[in-house]
Amino acid sequence: MKEREKAIVVGEIIDNIRRVFQAVNEYSKKAERETGLTGPQLWAIKVIAERGPLKVSELARRMYLHPATVVGVVDRLEGRGLVSRMRSREDRRVVKIELTEHGKNLIVNAPEVAQGLLVRGLETLEHEQLLRMSVDLERLVEILGAQEVPPKLLLSSEINLPGRSVPK
Repeated sequence: MKEREKAIVVGEIIDNIRRVFQAVNEYSKKAERETGLTGPQLWAIKVIAERGPLKVSELARRMYLHPATVVGVVDRLEGRGLVSRMRSREDRRVVKIELTEHGKNLIVNAPEVAQGLLVRGLETLEHEQLLRMSVDLERLVEILGAQEVPPKLLLSSEINLPGRSVPK
């Protein structure tokens, strides 16, 4: 690849990274402005609204997060009266998360969240496309020397590692 062609491609990559950051930032600001919730909190209640009631482990699986991270998000949502924990009638050891009436009302006009859009979009890709994207993103992480940086949720203080959740 010639130097000029390489410069054009590098510029396009940098612009696309900027676009991703900008879109995530705008979705998060809109979510917080319209609902008072962080992106991860809004994403959690949207998943619960679509699939609930859910066990924490199922919510974590659907959000591609560690259960320990999801527990912190659910605790904050419960504290705001948006979700409640209920014991299963079939097995009293099983606890499921469901939306309260307040949570159901909030979700009606809630905006999209970047995390949900990303997950839905990625889940539509073919296996080879996902592998290629994974390898390319790992390379970007290496370029930045960020292999050991804990993976925070998008625009949140929550860290997606067991036992490393930081309350907001």
